[in-house]
Amino acid sequence: MTDTQQIFPDWYRLGINNIWLPYTQMQTVTPPLPIVKSEGVRLTLADGRELIDGIASWWAAAHGYNHPHIMNAVEMQLRQMPHVMFGGLVNEPALKLSQRLANLLPGDLNRCFIAESGSVSVEIAMKMAVQYFLNKGERRSKFIHFRGCYHGDTLGTMGVCDPEEGMHSLFGDVIADNILCDLPRSEGEAERFTEYLKENAENVAAVITEPLVLGAGGMVFYPPETLKWLRIACDAAGVLLIIDEIFTGFCRTGTMFAIEQAGIVPDIVTLSKALSGGVSPLSVCVARDHVFEAFLDDDPLKALMHGPTYMGHALGCAAANASLDLFESEDRLGQVAQIERQLKAELEPCRNLPNVKDVRILGAIGVVQLHDASAIEALKPQFVDAGVWIRPFRDIVYLTPALTISEDDLRVLTQTVYQVLNQS
Repeated sequence: MTDTQQIFPDWYRLGINNIWLPYTQMQTVTPPLPIVKSEGVRLTLADGRELIDGIASWWAAAHGYNHPHIMNAVEMQLRQMPHVMFGGLVNEPALKLSQRLANLLPGDLNRCFIAESGSVSVEIAMKMAVQYFLNKGERRSKFIHFRGCYHGDTLGTMGVCDPEEGMHSLFGDVIADNILCDLPRSEGEAERFTEYLKENAENVAAVITEPLVLGAGGMVFYPPETLKWLRIACDAAGVLLIIDEIFTGFCRTGTMFAIEQAGIVPDIVTLSKALSGGVSPLSVCVARDHVFEAFLDDDPLKALMHGPTYMGHALGCAAANASLDLFESEDRLGQVAQIERQLKAELEPCRNLPNVKDVRILGAIGVVQLHDASAIEALKPQFVDAGVWIRPFRDIVYLTPALTISEDDLRVLTQTVYQVLNQS
């Protein structure tokens, strides 16, 4: 890694050669930026520069950074009890959060398993699905997943990501061999998928997908009808449906949860990211009553044998409860509608630029897709020089700002995207 002694603070110089960064070739990496403060939609660098954050820390900081309501709740919980084991003990923030999520989610999604990261919640969902059938006397070990989907980087979740996606392509001989399909985009495709699922149901525990938006797979959008077709297919075949709302949940797509736009109730839903407002690692795997009931038995081995050390983390749950307070008391859906209108108006001119392949908007997600992906790395420092934090990937320049962003700050982001792409 490049010697940064002359341009970065001591803590950076002393520690940078001991850190391992995500999604990064450490031999050729451009030195990461040292951040010393976050506030609202702004990040402050060690040298005093401020960046308007266009992606809200992978869209987790939905309310902006350091929202006083969340910070106060966390401070109060920190003084009282930051964490206690969840084996044989429970705490108020975790139970309160579970009740609130059950009330927010559709149907009988009533049982919450609270863990840390989004990947872990998907692992738990997959484990639930497999054991659901084991407890019924059926051995089903396969999952049907879809091209372009991403569900995490842990070993199990890699098995339900697109195997051709660059991050996990090296692990093809190691990860679980599941069934990759294309998402049905028409009634005819949906009918064929349903028949295929029925024919293979004896081996399939669940179908899993991201709803409406395939995030890390390239910010690909698809209509709510597809989710309806998947629900119908799973019901016809007697297969569970897992919906990964880690990216899409909490207003990002224009409704509290993306599944609301399809009017379906999955068997299992996974939540994370904006759940805690970007303040604490936290995830929840939520199951319907019939899934939970399959684990009730006099036989102790039919229990769900899973329990992360920081399960039911009181501090994280306090942050999540405060985050839910804000979703209830402040007009986040109205803000998303305004962001969507502004993104549509201000990113549309990018469509006329030579290297732009497509522009697409959904809720508080703005995507500009390029023809030539080789230009992506060169764009990153240009965005920083322009005073914004935008981190393109693959052939995608995207915006997922805090839902609280002002029109003026959002305009800076959209105009910078246009100007940088126009000059590249």
